[in-house]
Amino acid sequence: MYSKLQYISQGKTTEEQLNNMMRILDNGGKWIQLRFKNAEEKTLLALGEQVKRKCESYQATFIINDNVELAAHLDADGVHLGLTDSGIKEARLLLGNKKIIGGTANTLQQVLQRIEEKCDYIGLGPYAFTATKEKLSPIIGLKGYREIMHTLKSLYCTIPVYAIGGIKAEDIRLIKQTGIYGIAVSGLLTEENIPKELIIQLNKTLYEFA
Repeated sequence: MYSKLQYISQGKTTEEQLNNMMRILDNGGKWIQLRFKNAEEKTLLALGEQVKRKCESYQATFIINDNVELAAHLDADGVHLGLTDSGIKEARLLLGNKKIIGGTANTLQQVLQRIEEKCDYIGLGPYAFTATKEKLSPIIGLKGYREIMHTLKSLYCTIPVYAIGGIKAEDIRLIKQTGIYGIAVSGLLTEENIPKELIIQLNKTLYEFA
């Protein structure tokens, strides 16, 4: 079973990235997605090697954002691909069937496309405005999640769908009630002074409320 709480890394430097990911691992996080846009290849490789070792020691899932070749080179647990990134089919050929491949979606049509492409999970968003993304897709909101999840249920689709984008702690109970499997967050945990307490709170809400 996949962790219902995903952390997507933040940081303008290697040190910030590593420190932020280690804070999450040290405080109970079990899913790390390394997202370091515009980093040089050597920098990203060195950081990825460090984070992979740390995730292994913490028994946490390690996902690479966008870069299929890096995920294969590092033998990461998987990769997350945006709609304009490498194709799911090509990623599967390179990574094999045992690796996790997640895909981004913003609409019901894109969710169904991802299911057809045989993604292992879907990151559906944005839930609300977020400054993390430079080119933000249309906001989905609770109403959009309810409609999409209702349709997936009627089609007997059981793929894990994660809400992402601008999520605050007080939103999670209502988000879970739409049928969403879990959440993927970045700023919510990066900016938290006491991440252990927040991670415990988030996991409690995510696992207790259907």
